[in-house]
Amino acid sequence: MSGAAVVSRFAPSPTGHLHRGHAYSALTAHDAARAAGGRFLLRIEDIDAGRCRPEFTDAIFEDLAWLGLSWEQPVRRQSDHLDAYAAALESLRERRLIYRCFRTRRDALEAMAQAPHGPSPAYFGVPLEPDEEVILLADGRPFAWRLSIAAAERALGGFEGLTFLDHANGLTLADPWRAGDVILARKDIGVAYHLAVVVDDAAQGVTEVVRGRDLLEATHIQRLLQALLGLPTPAYRHHRLILRPDGKRFAKRDTTETLRALRATGMTPQSLRAQLGV
Repeated sequence: MSGAAVVSRFAPSPTGHLHRGHAYSALTAHDAARAAGGRFLLRIEDIDAGRCRPEFTDAIFEDLAWLGLSWEQPVRRQSDHLDAYAAALESLRERRLIYRCFRTRRDALEAMAQAPHGPSPAYFGVPLEPDEEVILLADGRPFAWRLSIAAAERALGGFEGLTFLDHANGLTLADPWRAGDVILARKDIGVAYHLAVVVDDAAQGVTEVVRGRDLLEATHIQRLLQALLGLPTPAYRHHRLILRPDGKRFAKRDTTETLRALRATGMTPQSLRAQLGV
């Protein structure tokens, strides 16, 4: 991949203030693009209207500017592109690759625990008959759109050639079965993370996704969605996680470790970089 073609991004959700882990991811993505003479993008993933707040979006801009990062304008906000996600979902629906799932989260967990061949780490559902759906829809039962892994495998003729480049592990064979029939949309939220992110990365021309190792599993299902929707596949760099002294991950609720809190103590971007080893 030529340096001029490198496009990386940082895509936080405005559900709280950024912390050290976010800083590491943003700095790594930014520096990788700049070192290659490429482009660095910022995306605001605000599809969850119930949890996202405008003040957190403003804080993201402030924190990243304090870190010394710059990014292209305009900033893509997912809430401005719901039509694009709806179109992608409709494409999958027309091909019968997704189905309505009326089970609650608790129902799904119970089904996983009682799987025929022993407890399953992933959920696999069975689409209802049309007349059953009509009754549940008439009753106003909430549902989610789930991707059928079995239908997807049939549509692609198998997953043998489904690969992605991971900088840590090289060319990696995607295994969508490990994720199960993931949710792609809910009645209250028109699109879920997996679908939105692949549509966004394609629309923005992202060539390199830099994110934490905790999202490596997500890459397997996102690679499948890229194949089903005819979207390009970026390279992936899953970096180490920044952990607290007790070995746990930082969270947005750790208010003493947010970038705003660190800044208030007098910490400089340079000293934070040194602590993070960037």
